[in-house]
Amino acid sequence: MASYASIVSLMNILDQIKNHPRFFNSLDKYQIESFGEKLDFFLDFVENYNSDEGISREEAEELVSQITSAAHEAEDAIESHIVDHIHSGSTEIISHSTRLSKVLGGMDSIQKKVTKVKEEREFNDEKPKHSMPAASSTPLTSAKIVGFDDELMQLLDVLTGQQSSQQIISIIGMGGMGKTTLARNVYESRLISEHFDIRAWATISQENDVKEIIKQLGDELGEGERLHKSLFNRRYLIILDDMWSSEVWDIIKKIFPDNNNGSRIVLTTRLSNVATHLHSVCIRINFLDEHKSWNLFCQEVFGQEDCPLELVGIGKKIVEQCKGLPLAIAVIGGLLRKSYRTEEYWQNVAKSINSVLSSRENGQCRDVLYLSYTHLPAHLKPCFLYMGSFREDCEIRISEIINLWVAEGLLKPNGVHILEEIAGDYLQDLIDRNLILACAHHSNGKIKSCRIHDLLRELCLWISNKENYFCFIRDFSIPQGMHRERRLVFHDKYPRYYVHKFFEALQSASLVRSVISEKADQIPVNCRLLRVLSKALGQGIEADFQNVNLRYIDFLHHCGKVFIPSSISLIWNLQTLIIERGQEVVAPCEIWKMRQLRHLKCSCIFIPDPPPGDEDDDSIVLGNLQTLKKVVNFRLSEEVCKRISNIKKLSIWYYSHMEGYDDGLYDNLQNLGRLLQLESLRIWCHKRISFNFLMNTFPSSLNKLSFGGYGHLWEDLSMNIGSLPQLEVLKLEVFSEGEWSCVEGGFLRLKVLQLYFCDLNSWTLESVSCFPVLENLVLINLSNLNEIPSEIGEIPTLQVIRLKDCTRSLAISAIKIKEEEESFGNDGLQIQIED
Repeated sequence: MASYASIVSLMNILDQIKNHPRFFNSLDKYQIESFGEKLDFFLDFVENYNSDEGISREEAEELVSQITSAAHEAEDAIESHIVDHIHSGSTEIISHSTRLSKVLGGMDSIQKKVTKVKEEREFNDEKPKHSMPAASSTPLTSAKIVGFDDELMQLLDVLTGQQSSQQIISIIGMGGMGKTTLARNVYESRLISEHFDIRAWATISQENDVKEIIKQLGDELGEGERLHKSLFNRRYLIILDDMWSSEVWDIIKKIFPDNNNGSRIVLTTRLSNVATHLHSVCIRINFLDEHKSWNLFCQEVFGQEDCPLELVGIGKKIVEQCKGLPLAIAVIGGLLRKSYRTEEYWQNVAKSINSVLSSRENGQCRDVLYLSYTHLPAHLKPCFLYMGSFREDCEIRISEIINLWVAEGLLKPNGVHILEEIAGDYLQDLIDRNLILACAHHSNGKIKSCRIHDLLRELCLWISNKENYFCFIRDFSIPQGMHRERRLVFHDKYPRYYVHKFFEALQSASLVRSVISEKADQIPVNCRLLRVLSKALGQGIEADFQNVNLRYIDFLHHCGKVFIPSSISLIWNLQTLIIERGQEVVAPCEIWKMRQLRHLKCSCIFIPDPPPGDEDDDSIVLGNLQTLKKVVNFRLSEEVCKRISNIKKLSIWYYSHMEGYDDGLYDNLQNLGRLLQLESLRIWCHKRISFNFLMNTFPSSLNKLSFGGYGHLWEDLSMNIGSLPQLEVLKLEVFSEGEWSCVEGGFLRLKVLQLYFCDLNSWTLESVSCFPVLENLVLINLSNLNEIPSEIGEIPTLQVIRLKDCTRSLAISAIKIKEEEESFGNDGLQIQIED
């Protein structure tokens, strides 16, 4: 929702100004306070207007549109003022801004309209709600269920199982996965109708109207108290289709008695947290594989007939583009069933399948998926829509999404958690709602990357275009009204003959805040208010650092050594700087003045010592810095630790052949213990040293530790690193011979242990309690180690032992561990061996 995003974005700007000494004095405090009060009022309205029954949708949307425009106008005025202030070099205090005063006047007028509309309407919480059936209550068209054989058998087993007490079964999946179809097929099957005394089905309305649910059930079984009595002492099956709220269940659950006779309640839901709340048996519907997708497609198009040979190839291409979503396959199948069965016609459908599925004539897909969007709380809608800005079919790093959401100002601060933590909660919420799909995971189990289904992405693009949230440019088209756009997204490589025309149009986009592109070419966006430059070169590195309003910079391509100009200190609100695809990056001393900097990620960056300053001088303290990746030959002095005291992720590399190196750098690593917020640490030492002097210096907050390089390590490893109370992941790549004797009581929370290229000769464990909760053991290229300690197999939590390029004897010892565990009936351990 563009309105929520515009209000929260402006709130964030005001907070950043208040916390910036230079700009707090450059704006009138009364005006700033007035903006804050009005934004709180508008945000409350935008978050709740859908539930204000006294306001018609048309009136509400008109007011929301006016609020959005006013917030944008205020944002333009404030950021223009700051940019002018920086470029002028002025330090004077400006008491009043005429432009801001005019914007405040406009907001006053809108606030009065909202208040008047509310006062003229009588709000009656008791008035009946007019329910709309959920779109997903319409099952797929196939009379015979196709592609859900495993889920069908699982559901039937639970429904007809021996457990006598009442059971609740949740069928979970994103919209269009076939949850209702599965439930309907089971509900209507002869086996189920004969097994249960009575059955009833209710489709949950969008308003979660309890009376409507009872009425639907009561049409067959009775009403109110009689409903409860009609179920008493009878084996019943209740289907609650499309459950959106656990609160509804908490109200109606008392209607369903536990007769201790095998009664069952099945609900379908898109929300994983609903199923968790009910403590139910969960049946998760996954995307169909290639074989099941093709079977469903053929069933929809040809019924009992076979697909003509000449259509098999193009048919499979069409099915592939549906990405395993049953509803998409069913809709396309329905279209082709009534259309020409020619290869030419099917080729045309294949070229524009997303457009076909989203068209008005075949709007069922969009309607079903749009329902998930309408049920999102206001704070999640802008974040979900933003997912449409990423490339189709790509895996998106979680850290990238979070950093972009923060930079775009989409997150409302709560005063308790940092913005990245808030974003992480939002992202998990979207995953739980099955709107975003988790892909890769970190070694500690946390989600590393995710993706969005093509049809959900198309939904994001459609809504974003309708709400002017961002402008997605594709198929070499140039939209009208570029001068009004605030976000530009384009991923196509434009042909040479078209580039001039396209770039010419970009020059009019003077209000653009974000440019998101994966084009390697330079993009001459002439916008002094630019905030986000993602995966693109704007006008070149030197020129881009002149955009003083930037918050997020991720350079896609550059050549040679990069010297960050000293003018970077003028970028007053830079939060994320990423230069990971090039060679060396050299930062100026002014980097220490970047008080808003949160994440600095480079393939190799040199950072000078901070300039001397007074004890109370916070102008050179990076208090917001959370990530510092691959800083080379970094002098981690006591003074530096004071200035990066909130760092969470730190990666330091020491190379004796590169500039800035001296042996004294290692001594400074003993200051690591001063970084009390540090969670992830990676150290690489190119020169052979003893790591033992570091053993007592690590902060207790460490969750993940990676060591690499040439040095002596093994002697005190278990006693010191093993005592870190939060450590869950340990990765070692140490070229050092030795024996590792693990003592009892160490590594109490370690879940992942990875050893790479270690010249380890011997490894022993005192007992199983050395690694009591270990889940994953990874051994790669251990040429000297011949045996895994047999006690490893006795760890009850161990799931996987993975070996790659190790000795034959080491592999044999792993197999023996598995065989021994299987002899005791433990068959859950996986052994993965790669050459």
